[in-house]
Amino acid sequence: MTDPVIGVLALQGDVREHLRMLGECGAQARSVRRPEELAEVDGLVIPGGESTTMSRLAEEFGMLEPVRDQIKRGLPAYGSCAGMIMLAQTVEDGRPDQQTFGGIDMTVRRNAFGRQVDSFETDTDIDGVGRLRTVFIRAPWVERTGTGVDVLGRAAGKIVAVRQGNLLATAFHPELTGDSRMHRFFVTLVVAGATSTEE
Repeated sequence: MTDPVIGVLALQGDVREHLRMLGECGAQARSVRRPEELAEVDGLVIPGGESTTMSRLAEEFGMLEPVRDQIKRGLPAYGSCAGMIMLAQTVEDGRPDQQTFGGIDMTVRRNAFGRQVDSFETDTDIDGVGRLRTVFIRAPWVERTGTGVDVLGRAAGKIVAVRQGNLLATAFHPELTGDSRMHRFFVTLVVAGATSTEE
């Protein structure tokens, strides 16, 4: 596959920044807000934002079940910050009615690093990517990972980057640093998944 089509879930968050980073990595990047748009992509980025709001908007736009279904069918997905929460099987400190897309066998604690004023930047080593400047804004962390989940990085002793198959999640915002290596890593997963399916 050349120039994979990768969508950015455009319900909330840094949609434009993710689109720009994906474009720099050679992907055909496009916004996804409707099920028919989802059906046309090879991979999906779920941006940061506020996870309870994203959960509500996913239901209102009729995207909750289509995204869940496509992830179960093997659609590669990358969630950053609130997107990490949306890919979790279990959420701690969420609202009782909060929904997720699921896909990664992990428990994520919402707003674990504190409130907006507790936001911070640090350098983090990410397996398969390298050392990155990472931005944490009201960020979650991963409290539990199941079998088949690889821990790719930690910050302040907490798990902040994981991968399960072709699903990738980070607690930080790579789209805000100008460093496209995290997006390039995801594009590589999308291309590799498509290649193995074609074989």
